[in-house]
Amino acid sequence: MLFRALLILLALIIQAIAQNTLNFVTSKNVGELNPHLYSPNEMFAQDMLYEGLFKYDENGTISPLLATNYRIENDGKRYIFTLRDDVYFTDGVKFDAIAVKANFDAIIENRKRHSWLELANIIQSVEILDDKTIALNILKPYEPTPKELSLIRPFRFISPNSLINGSSKDGIKAPVGTGKFRLESSVAGVSDTFIKNEKYWGEAAKIDKIVSKVIPYPSTKILALKTKQADLIYSSEQIPLDAIESLKSEFNVEISAPINTLVIAINSNKFPTNNLSVRKALNMAVDKDALVKSVFFNTQKKADFLFSTTLKNCDVGLKPYDFNTKMANEILEQDGYKMAKDGIREKNGQKLEINLVYIGTDAIKKSIGEILQNDFKKIGVKLSLKADESSIFYKKQQSGDFHLIFNETWGVPYDPEIFLGSMRTISHADYQAQLGLKQKAELDANITKILDGSQDSAKLIKSALKTLHNEAIYIPISFETNIAISSKNLDGVNAKAISNHVPFDKMFKR
Repeated sequence: MLFRALLILLALIIQAIAQNTLNFVTSKNVGELNPHLYSPNEMFAQDMLYEGLFKYDENGTISPLLATNYRIENDGKRYIFTLRDDVYFTDGVKFDAIAVKANFDAIIENRKRHSWLELANIIQSVEILDDKTIALNILKPYEPTPKELSLIRPFRFISPNSLINGSSKDGIKAPVGTGKFRLESSVAGVSDTFIKNEKYWGEAAKIDKIVSKVIPYPSTKILALKTKQADLIYSSEQIPLDAIESLKSEFNVEISAPINTLVIAINSNKFPTNNLSVRKALNMAVDKDALVKSVFFNTQKKADFLFSTTLKNCDVGLKPYDFNTKMANEILEQDGYKMAKDGIREKNGQKLEINLVYIGTDAIKKSIGEILQNDFKKIGVKLSLKADESSIFYKKQQSGDFHLIFNETWGVPYDPEIFLGSMRTISHADYQAQLGLKQKAELDANITKILDGSQDSAKLIKSALKTLHNEAIYIPISFETNIAISSKNLDGVNAKAISNHVPFDKMFKR
């Protein structure tokens, strides 16, 4: 009788645990989860474990998190932060000035890896003033400092005990943060399991356990949802978009407000896209309304500019390059590109042939490329699709070995200032695409002034956006969104207009 009662009790405990476990599907394991490094560390998981001095919301508002307040001294070159006194890493180590300095020292040691971020370039030193006060000394006044300290990486904190001889550049001992979750286990190719941080200093998560199941294919993800092996699919990249409408009767479906802009960067430093007429014609040849409908099934809206005009200082009053095949043909004709018998325009014996580089496993980018092939054919441009393995794609992005290449802005809080700042980084596609512009040096200098907090920042942002638009450096495609598909018994799901932040802590089973 007692044995039977114990079995019943055990069954109830197992059921209770299962009821408060969220099964989430993703395409790959989360990686080592080093907070100071990049791929293959998955950003959504880094965000679950690690916290910074500041946090941001989907409106781009920056507020203190592990810092309670701060002040600025030495004409903007010294930040004094007061730290929270009630925070512990999940290994029991106290979060204090010693831990903050250890993390900043590890980041600075690997400064070159973080050179895309201006703050990483200009940090001179971190001083411990007392156990809950630190001073951050930088080379020059830098207005976006709090914003960059709020980013998911690299300025988040790991337990000093997890650093290897005080360093993180070659790896960490274990992923130990102060966040609302901690990593319990990982099985390569199968899953990663997170559990709630019961000793979290703030409002604890409502869900006890999250199992991130590795399911590479979107159609198989949907099958997992239908067979109750999964409770949630989050992010548009994880979902077969043509299936969304049919899923609405069976599951909860949420689509966020626009997050960032999907664009194609055009190389101004490589023939024939070094010709402004060609770049303008390519912009006008794209039927974005048809593209958004056929590829994104209207889960995204077409984009006319690099950034949404709803972002601060991004409503510049520009005229979009409207879809107009006739005018695109006229622009090329007037520039001396004559239509040959094979339907490809020529000028001085050179064909109007270009390529579009994308990661070969990305079915959506492939579909967009195939539509562009057809659109460009109508103006006498031959487009070749270059499907590359991801490492090759990034090498071409860094070297400028492309005519067209897919790119995305980064959303809040990066857009517009921090994304503009990255345009000065040689290894970025934006830098390579802009390299042929006669205004490139002036553009970079003005971006530096923006980041330095110039009184003319608003004017300089608008000037930069006008230059990039008038030079037709980008073909804006669409405003990307987050999509959340969840089972009916999972509450608190909210598709946020923020990249790489999944609000797991607000979710709960009923």
